[in-house]
Amino acid sequence: MALSSSSSPKGIVVTVPVLVLSVAAAAIFLFFLLSSLSSCSCPTATSAIAAAVSGGGDAKCLNSGSGGGSGRFGERISQTAEDVEWVNRQIEFNGLHMQQNVLRKGINPRTRAQQLQDLIDFKGISHYEGEEASNHTALPCPGGLLVEEHHSNYGEPWAGGRDVFEFLAESVHLAPESLVLEIGCGTLRVGLHFIRYLNPEHYHCLERDELSLMAAFRYELPSQGLLQKRPVIVRGEDMDFSKFGTGVVYDLIYASAVFLHMPDKLVWVGLERLVDKLKPYEGRIFVSHNIKFCSRLGGDECTKRLKNLGLEYLGKYTHDSLLFNHYEIWFGFRRSKA
Repeated sequence: MALSSSSSPKGIVVTVPVLVLSVAAAAIFLFFLLSSLSSCSCPTATSAIAAAVSGGGDAKCLNSGSGGGSGRFGERISQTAEDVEWVNRQIEFNGLHMQQNVLRKGINPRTRAQQLQDLIDFKGISHYEGEEASNHTALPCPGGLLVEEHHSNYGEPWAGGRDVFEFLAESVHLAPESLVLEIGCGTLRVGLHFIRYLNPEHYHCLERDELSLMAAFRYELPSQGLLQKRPVIVRGEDMDFSKFGTGVVYDLIYASAVFLHMPDKLVWVGLERLVDKLKPYEGRIFVSHNIKFCSRLGGDECTKRLKNLGLEYLGKYTHDSLLFNHYEIWFGFRRSKA
Protein backbone atom coordinates (compact mmCIF):
# COMPACT_ATOMS: atom_id res chain seq x y z
CA MET A 1 0.00 0.00 0.00
CA ALA A 2 1.30 3.49 -0.82
CA LEU A 3 0.27 7.10 -0.25
CA SER A 4 0.66 9.61 -3.11
CA SER A 5 0.93 13.35 -2.88
CA SER A 6 -1.53 14.95 -5.32
CA SER A 7 0.02 18.41 -4.95
CA SER A 8 3.26 17.30 -6.57
CA PRO A 9 3.34 17.27 -10.37
CA LYS A 10 5.34 14.03 -10.44
CA GLY A 11 3.32 12.33 -7.65
CA ILE A 12 5.75 11.49 -4.81
CA VAL A 13 5.00 8.04 -3.43
CA VAL A 14 5.58 7.26 0.32
CA THR A 15 5.18 3.67 1.44
CA VAL A 16 3.67 2.81 4.85
CA PRO A 17 6.87 1.14 6.17
CA VAL A 18 8.91 4.23 5.34
CA LEU A 19 6.33 6.44 7.05
CA VAL A 20 6.39 4.27 10.22
CA LEU A 21 10.18 4.31 10.35
CA SER A 22 10.24 8.08 9.95
CA VAL A 23 7.80 8.58 12.82
CA ALA A 24 9.78 6.16 15.05
CA ALA A 25 13.07 7.96 14.33
CA ALA A 26 11.48 11.31 15.17
CA ALA A 27 10.13 9.90 18.47
CA ILE A 28 13.53 8.52 19.46
CA PHE A 29 15.22 11.85 18.69
CA LEU A 30 12.62 13.70 20.77
CA PHE A 31 13.11 11.26 23.70
CA PHE A 32 16.87 11.81 23.83
CA LEU A 33 16.44 15.54 23.51
CA LEU A 34 14.08 15.71 26.48
CA SER A 35 16.33 13.39 28.51
CA SER A 36 19.34 15.63 27.99
CA LEU A 37 17.35 18.68 29.06
CA SER A 38 16.09 17.02 32.27
CA SER A 39 19.31 15.27 33.36
CA CYS A 40 20.34 18.10 35.65
CA SER A 41 18.33 18.78 38.81
CA CYS A 42 18.53 22.53 38.34
CA PRO A 43 16.38 25.20 40.01
CA THR A 44 13.37 26.53 38.17
CA ALA A 45 12.37 30.14 37.70
CA THR A 46 10.40 29.98 40.96
CA SER A 47 13.61 29.53 43.00
CA ALA A 48 14.76 33.15 42.72
CA ILE A 49 14.60 33.65 46.50
CA ALA A 50 16.69 30.55 47.16
CA ALA A 51 19.25 31.72 44.61
CA ALA A 52 19.45 35.11 46.29
CA VAL A 53 20.01 33.53 49.71
CA SER A 54 22.66 31.15 48.40
CA GLY A 55 24.62 33.92 46.76
CA GLY A 56 23.72 33.12 43.16
CA GLY A 57 26.03 31.12 40.93
CA ASP A 58 25.44 28.66 38.17
CA ALA A 59 22.93 25.86 38.56
CA LYS A 60 24.58 22.53 39.36
CA CYS A 61 23.47 18.94 39.32
CA LEU A 62 22.88 17.08 42.57
CA ASN A 63 26.07 15.04 42.43
CA SER A 64 28.41 17.85 41.38
CA GLY A 65 29.56 18.67 44.92
CA SER A 66 33.23 18.14 45.65
CA GLY A 67 35.18 17.16 48.74
CA GLY A 68 34.62 14.51 51.35
CA GLY A 69 34.22 10.81 50.87
CA SER A 70 31.51 9.53 48.62
CA GLY A 71 29.18 6.58 48.98
CA ARG A 72 25.96 5.32 47.44
CA PHE A 73 24.57 7.57 44.68
CA GLY A 74 27.47 9.99 45.17
CA GLU A 75 26.41 10.93 48.70
CA ARG A 76 29.12 12.84 50.53
CA ILE A 77 30.12 11.99 54.09
CA SER A 78 31.72 15.19 55.37
CA GLN A 79 30.46 18.72 55.10
CA THR A 80 32.58 20.85 52.78
CA ALA A 81 33.79 24.44 53.02
CA GLU A 82 30.96 25.32 50.65
CA ASP A 83 28.45 23.76 53.08
CA VAL A 84 29.77 25.84 55.97
CA GLU A 85 29.72 28.97 53.82
CA TRP A 86 26.13 28.24 52.85
CA VAL A 87 25.04 27.90 56.50
CA ASN A 88 26.73 31.16 57.41
CA ARG A 89 24.96 32.87 54.52
CA GLN A 90 21.61 31.61 55.79
CA ILE A 91 22.38 32.97 59.25
CA GLU A 92 23.38 36.35 57.82
CA PHE A 93 20.44 36.48 55.41
CA ASN A 94 17.97 35.81 58.22
CA GLY A 95 19.56 38.29 60.62
CA LEU A 96 20.38 35.69 63.25
CA HIS A 97 22.80 36.45 66.09
CA MET A 98 24.70 33.91 68.18
CA GLN A 99 24.40 35.88 71.44
CA GLN A 100 20.61 35.84 71.15
CA ASN A 101 20.47 32.09 70.53
CA VAL A 102 20.01 31.11 74.19
CA LEU A 103 17.56 28.85 75.98
CA ARG A 104 14.25 30.55 76.69
CA LYS A 105 10.71 29.67 77.55
CA GLY A 106 8.77 28.23 74.66
CA ILE A 107 6.12 25.67 73.91
CA ASN A 108 7.76 23.18 76.29
CA PRO A 109 10.16 25.02 78.64
CA ARG A 110 10.64 22.11 81.05
CA THR A 111 14.09 20.77 81.82
CA ARG A 112 14.94 17.12 81.25
CA ALA A 113 14.50 16.47 84.95
CA GLN A 114 11.03 18.02 84.88
CA GLN A 115 10.08 16.07 81.78
CA LEU A 116 11.21 12.86 83.42
CA GLN A 117 9.14 13.60 86.51
CA ASP A 118 6.09 14.22 84.33
CA LEU A 119 6.63 10.87 82.62
CA ILE A 120 6.80 9.17 86.02
CA ASP A 121 3.76 10.99 87.41
CA PHE A 122 1.62 10.48 84.33
CA LYS A 123 2.61 6.88 83.53
CA GLY A 124 4.94 7.67 80.69
CA ILE A 125 3.32 9.37 77.73
CA SER A 126 0.30 7.11 77.73
CA HIS A 127 -3.20 8.54 77.85
CA TYR A 128 -4.62 5.08 78.38
CA GLU A 129 -5.75 3.76 81.74
CA GLY A 130 -6.12 0.33 83.30
CA GLU A 131 -5.59 -2.74 81.15
CA GLU A 132 -5.27 -0.66 77.99
CA ALA A 133 -2.20 1.19 79.28
CA SER A 134 0.27 -1.37 77.97
CA ASN A 135 -1.43 -2.37 74.72
CA HIS A 136 -0.54 0.49 72.40
CA THR A 137 3.23 1.07 72.50
CA ALA A 138 5.25 -1.29 70.31
CA LEU A 139 8.55 -0.59 72.09
CA PRO A 140 7.95 0.64 75.66
CA CYS A 141 10.86 2.91 76.53
CA PRO A 142 12.19 3.99 79.97
CA GLY A 143 11.52 7.66 80.76
CA GLY A 144 15.20 8.47 81.20
CA LEU A 145 15.80 7.47 77.59
CA LEU A 146 12.77 9.34 76.27
CA VAL A 147 14.17 12.61 77.64
CA GLU A 148 17.64 11.64 76.33
CA GLU A 149 19.46 11.82 79.64
CA HIS A 150 22.05 9.41 78.22
CA HIS A 151 23.20 12.09 75.80
CA SER A 152 24.80 13.82 78.79
CA ASN A 153 26.80 10.78 79.88
CA TYR A 154 29.85 11.65 77.76
CA GLY A 155 32.83 13.90 78.30
CA GLU A 156 32.03 15.94 75.22
CA PRO A 157 28.89 16.95 73.31
CA TRP A 158 26.79 14.26 71.67
CA ALA A 159 27.38 15.99 68.34
CA GLY A 160 31.02 14.88 68.52
CA GLY A 161 29.95 11.46 67.28
CA ARG A 162 29.55 12.89 63.79
CA ASP A 163 33.13 14.21 63.85
CA VAL A 164 34.50 10.79 64.79
CA PHE A 165 32.50 9.12 62.02
CA GLU A 166 33.71 11.56 59.38
CA PHE A 167 37.38 11.12 60.29
CA LEU A 168 37.27 7.32 60.46
CA ALA A 169 35.09 6.83 57.39
CA GLU A 170 37.29 8.94 55.18
CA SER A 171 40.50 7.49 56.57
CA VAL A 172 39.53 4.04 55.25
CA HIS A 173 37.59 5.25 52.17
CA LEU A 174 34.47 3.69 53.66
CA ALA A 175 31.87 2.25 51.30
CA PRO A 176 28.36 0.98 52.15
CA GLU A 177 29.56 -2.60 51.72
CA SER A 178 32.47 -2.15 54.16
CA LEU A 179 32.50 -4.09 57.44
CA VAL A 180 33.08 -2.10 60.65
CA LEU A 181 33.68 -3.23 64.24
CA GLU A 182 33.45 -0.80 67.15
CA ILE A 183 34.85 -1.81 70.53
CA GLY A 184 32.69 -0.18 73.18
CA CYS A 185 29.92 1.53 71.17
CA GLY A 186 28.05 2.72 74.27
CA THR A 187 24.72 4.26 73.31
CA LEU A 188 25.77 4.64 69.65
CA ARG A 189 26.93 8.25 69.74
CA VAL A 190 29.30 7.35 66.90
CA GLY A 191 27.74 4.09 65.79
CA LEU A 192 24.47 5.64 64.61
CA HIS A 193 26.28 7.36 61.75
CA PHE A 194 28.01 4.16 60.67
CA ILE A 195 24.79 2.16 60.89
CA ARG A 196 22.93 4.71 58.76
CA TYR A 197 25.65 4.71 56.08
CA LEU A 198 26.54 1.00 55.91
CA ASN A 199 24.57 -1.86 54.43
CA PRO A 200 22.43 -3.93 56.85
CA GLU A 201 24.41 -6.11 59.30
CA HIS A 202 27.70 -4.47 58.30
CA TYR A 203 28.16 -2.62 61.61
CA HIS A 204 29.30 -4.75 64.56
CA CYS A 205 29.88 -3.73 68.16
CA LEU A 206 31.10 -5.28 71.40
CA GLU A 207 29.76 -3.45 74.48
CA ARG A 208 29.80 -4.52 78.14
CA ASP A 209 27.43 -2.00 79.75
CA GLU A 210 23.79 -3.08 80.01
CA LEU A 211 22.33 0.42 80.41
CA SER A 212 24.16 1.61 77.31
CA LEU A 213 22.81 -1.32 75.34
CA MET A 214 19.31 -0.61 76.59
CA ALA A 215 19.59 2.96 75.34
CA ALA A 216 20.89 1.74 71.98
CA PHE A 217 18.19 -0.87 71.38
CA ARG A 218 15.19 0.71 73.09
CA TYR A 219 15.64 4.32 72.05
CA GLU A 220 18.39 5.25 69.59
CA LEU A 221 17.79 2.66 66.87
CA PRO A 222 13.98 3.01 66.85
CA SER A 223 14.02 6.80 67.12
CA GLN A 224 16.52 7.12 64.26
CA GLY A 225 14.61 4.71 62.04
CA LEU A 226 17.54 2.32 61.87
CA LEU A 227 16.06 -0.95 63.08
CA GLN A 228 15.97 -2.23 59.50
CA LYS A 229 19.79 -1.92 59.34
CA ARG A 230 20.09 -4.85 61.79
CA PRO A 231 23.40 -3.86 63.43
CA VAL A 232 25.18 -6.76 65.14
CA ILE A 233 25.57 -5.45 68.71
CA VAL A 234 26.81 -7.99 71.26
CA ARG A 235 27.07 -7.71 75.02
CA GLY A 236 30.43 -8.99 76.13
CA GLU A 237 33.74 -8.10 77.73
CA ASP A 238 37.35 -9.23 78.04
CA MET A 239 37.81 -8.65 74.30
CA ASP A 240 35.82 -11.76 73.42
CA PHE A 241 34.83 -11.47 69.76
CA SER A 242 33.76 -15.09 69.28
CA LYS A 243 30.06 -14.23 68.98
CA PHE A 244 30.67 -12.40 65.70
CA GLY A 245 31.53 -15.70 64.05
CA THR A 246 34.58 -16.94 62.21
CA GLY A 247 35.79 -15.77 58.85
CA VAL A 248 34.62 -12.18 59.37
CA VAL A 249 37.17 -9.67 58.04
CA TYR A 250 36.75 -5.97 58.85
CA ASP A 251 37.73 -2.90 56.84
CA LEU A 252 37.75 -0.80 60.01
CA ILE A 253 38.10 -1.62 63.72
CA TYR A 254 38.07 1.29 66.15
CA ALA A 255 37.95 2.04 69.87
CA SER A 256 36.96 5.56 70.92
CA ALA A 257 38.12 6.36 74.47
CA VAL A 258 38.02 2.67 75.41
CA PHE A 259 41.56 1.25 75.51
CA LEU A 260 42.73 3.93 77.96
CA HIS A 261 40.32 2.44 80.55
CA MET A 262 41.55 -1.13 80.07
CA PRO A 263 44.53 -2.94 81.61
CA ASP A 264 47.41 -3.03 79.13
CA LYS A 265 47.48 -6.82 79.21
CA LEU A 266 43.83 -7.03 78.11
CA VAL A 267 44.41 -4.57 75.24
CA TRP A 268 47.22 -6.74 73.89
CA VAL A 269 45.01 -9.82 74.18
CA GLY A 270 42.40 -8.01 72.14
CA LEU A 271 44.86 -6.92 69.47
CA GLU A 272 46.10 -10.47 69.12
CA ARG A 273 42.53 -11.69 68.57
CA LEU A 274 41.74 -8.90 66.13
CA VAL A 275 44.68 -9.28 63.74
CA ASP A 276 43.09 -12.10 61.76
CA LYS A 277 39.80 -10.17 61.65
CA LEU A 278 41.37 -7.14 59.95
CA LYS A 279 41.66 -6.91 56.17
CA PRO A 280 45.37 -7.14 55.25
CA TYR A 281 47.08 -3.88 54.21
CA GLU A 282 43.94 -1.83 53.44
CA GLY A 283 42.16 -2.45 56.76
CA ARG A 284 42.78 -0.14 59.70
CA ILE A 285 42.63 -0.18 63.48
CA PHE A 286 42.16 3.24 65.07
CA VAL A 287 42.54 3.99 68.79
CA SER A 288 41.72 7.40 70.29
CA HIS A 289 43.36 9.61 72.93
CA ASN A 290 46.53 7.64 73.69
CA ILE A 291 48.28 4.30 73.22
CA LYS A 292 49.93 4.01 76.62
CA PHE A 293 49.48 0.24 76.36
CA CYS A 294 52.18 0.53 73.70
CA SER A 295 54.32 3.50 74.80
CA ARG A 296 54.74 2.16 78.33
CA LEU A 297 56.70 -0.75 76.85
CA GLY A 298 59.19 1.56 75.20
CA GLY A 299 59.44 2.37 71.50
CA ASP A 300 61.52 -0.58 70.33
CA GLU A 301 59.74 -3.12 72.49
CA CYS A 302 56.32 -1.94 71.31
CA THR A 303 57.38 -2.08 67.66
CA LYS A 304 58.67 -5.63 68.11
CA ARG A 305 55.50 -6.75 69.82
CA LEU A 306 53.32 -5.25 67.11
CA LYS A 307 55.45 -6.88 64.43
CA ASN A 308 55.13 -10.27 66.11
CA LEU A 309 51.36 -9.87 65.94
CA GLY A 310 51.51 -8.85 62.29
CA LEU A 311 50.59 -5.20 62.93
CA GLU A 312 52.29 -2.00 61.85
CA TYR A 313 51.97 1.40 63.54
CA LEU A 314 51.02 4.09 61.00
CA GLY A 315 51.16 7.26 63.05
CA LYS A 316 49.26 9.88 65.01
CA TYR A 317 46.35 11.86 63.55
CA THR A 318 44.20 14.77 64.70
CA HIS A 319 40.75 15.74 63.53
CA ASP A 320 39.01 19.05 64.22
CA SER A 321 35.38 19.24 65.24
CA LEU A 322 32.98 21.06 62.96
CA LEU A 323 30.73 22.33 65.77
CA PHE A 324 32.86 23.00 68.84
CA ASN A 325 36.43 24.07 69.59
CA HIS A 326 37.88 20.62 70.03
CA TYR A 327 40.00 18.03 68.28
CA GLU A 328 40.55 14.34 68.88
CA ILE A 329 43.81 12.42 68.67
CA TRP A 330 43.84 9.08 66.88
CA PHE A 331 46.50 6.42 66.39
CA GLY A 332 46.40 4.16 63.35
CA PHE A 333 47.54 0.59 62.76
CA ARG A 334 47.31 -1.82 59.86
CA ARG A 335 47.78 -5.52 59.28
CA SER A 336 51.19 -5.76 57.68
CA LYS A 337 50.88 -9.21 56.15
CA ALA A 338 48.24 -11.58 54.86
